[in-house]
Amino acid sequence: MRTARGTTRKDPLARLLTGLAALLGLAVLGVLCPSVALAQAEARATPGVRAAGLHISDGRLLEGNGNDFVMRGVNHAHTWYPGETQSLADVKALGANSVRVVLSDGHRWTENSPADVANVVTQCKANRLICVLEVHDTTGYGEEAAAGTLDHAADYWIGLKDVLAGEEDYVIINIGNEPWGNTDPAGWTDPTIAAVKKLRGAGFEHTIMVDAPNWGQDWQNVMRTNARSVYDADTTGNLIFSIHMYSVYDTAQEITDYLNAFVDAGLPLLIGEFGGPADQWGDPDEDTMMATAQRLDLGYLAWSWSGNTDPILDLAIGFDPDRLSSWGERIFHGANGIAQTSKEATVFGGTNPGDTQAPSAPGTPTASSVTATSAALTWTAATDNVGVTGYDVVRVDGGSETKAAASTTNSVTVTGLTADTAYTFAVYARDAAGNRSARSATVSVTTGSAPAGKCSVGYRASGEWPGGFQGEIVIRNTGTTAISGWTLAFTFADGQTVSNMWGGTPTQTGGKVSVTPASYTSTIPAAGSVTLGFIAAKGSKNTAPTAFTLNGSACTTT
Repeated sequence: MRTARGTTRKDPLARLLTGLAALLGLAVLGVLCPSVALAQAEARATPGVRAAGLHISDGRLLEGNGNDFVMRGVNHAHTWYPGETQSLADVKALGANSVRVVLSDGHRWTENSPADVANVVTQCKANRLICVLEVHDTTGYGEEAAAGTLDHAADYWIGLKDVLAGEEDYVIINIGNEPWGNTDPAGWTDPTIAAVKKLRGAGFEHTIMVDAPNWGQDWQNVMRTNARSVYDADTTGNLIFSIHMYSVYDTAQEITDYLNAFVDAGLPLLIGEFGGPADQWGDPDEDTMMATAQRLDLGYLAWSWSGNTDPILDLAIGFDPDRLSSWGERIFHGANGIAQTSKEATVFGGTNPGDTQAPSAPGTPTASSVTATSAALTWTAATDNVGVTGYDVVRVDGGSETKAAASTTNSVTVTGLTADTAYTFAVYARDAAGNRSARSATVSVTTGSAPAGKCSVGYRASGEWPGGFQGEIVIRNTGTTAISGWTLAFTFADGQTVSNMWGGTPTQTGGKVSVTPASYTSTIPAAGSVTLGFIAAKGSKNTAPTAFTLNGSACTTT
């Protein structure tokens, strides 16, 4: 089981040094101009050098057939959860086109065998996912005493050569995860070059990915400054850099400066890990990360599908694709998210780069199982010349639309509705090339009245730390009939702010918090209860809420 996410944030002294480090990085980066990059790339492009599969050209990741490929996917902790291979099918069903798979070379955790790695690659291909394989044992080398070296990781990959040979169309080798800590990060450059050369000397033709030092976040700009020398050390030019963005990247300027520096230099880059929920180190600006990646056509891989010791970064709760956290909803269904921007690799034959034909309009949705806060919608599936990959359900209000839900099938349950309210819904279909259908006809729904059942609420802070705490809320149905669909409301008195919740979806304005249920907590049986957990920021005080309402009715407190 993972004991730490493997990403150390800057301490206060480090944050003071960041500005100076950035200035030094920009000064050295002046040599990384596009004209120099192009000249050096042309010098390497000697006759007889062939792209075996996924490869880099002019700073872009291309498939073997020359089509541009932009990764939109997630990280999956396979080495700690080897039985959760169903996760690959689950992330694909939610729209991902790639997955970064955590492996171990045996230095720190149990080594993943050649047979196990071969099965992972087979499962990735079966689910039409590009597979980024990474060794995690290198995390934080130089600062983390248990970490292994890049050289040891390179030897592990060489031991897998028979498994990986011939998979260049489908597999990217990420030599080692976050292979240097914050202690003397300048030591990252030479071992990285040596590991790349070792793999090329062993005959690997795959795209190689290298992670940054500073626990992947490169806040001292070592990778940014030395990227050209590392790239030039790979005589095939088939190398891509990976930056991990967590709370070091809490402003739009930091994010755009870093990503643009590589693009302007003609050097390939993706966001190999990133997080969004706030923590005690800061609040990452995931909206800018995702928007900038989309604008620059850079890949991103969110951390992580499930299984974190601290569940704040779990995209799915308990590996259940039907129980996405608020972080998971953001990644898969939010603006610039996976469902909206992912395109399947053409090597799987599912996407025609010239596909401009939109799917047909879905059938008129019909509503069923309407409660006070939810409604189930079903419609006749759309058709497409290549294939429909998903549907977007929108709420229609006059001439405007608001996205209400997304689905990979022709049905969905829309939640978070208000009791005794009229809604109008319609559906769009989309294909893998990003073509969107005409809108379906609309259906009108009026939600039911709020149940008058009795309730009680138990609230406690289960753990606190400077600037934050973890809370638990138990909602009990003290009535004699089940409550189907609910909205819990309460108010924080001391400026507490919820950043992540499991069991429900919070909406907060000032101190007022409104919570709607997850699918698995939407029904509270008679004499039964459901439990919510959350992470929140706080100041010097953390007074518990004193009053709660469920569907507008006051609850007793316990």
